[in-house]
Amino acid sequence: MPLLTVVLTLIVIGVILWLINTFIPMQGTIKSILNAVVVIVVVLWLLQGYGIIGHSGEIHLPTVSRR
Repeated sequence: MPLLTVVLTLIVIGVILWLINTFIPMQGTIKSILNAVVVIVVVLWLLQGYGIIGHSGEIHLPTVSRR
């Protein structure tokens, strides 16, 4: 996944979340839940995009070779 795509996607998601938090009136607890869900989804998307988490949920860690 190219770095430019990741950065642009994070910027777009951040702007959309900011617009929702600023212009849509809702309770503070709902805003907190919405923000937490968006952060969790973005982190999972990044981990899956870079191959740390597979499509079925298994975790792949890079192997470290010792010399």
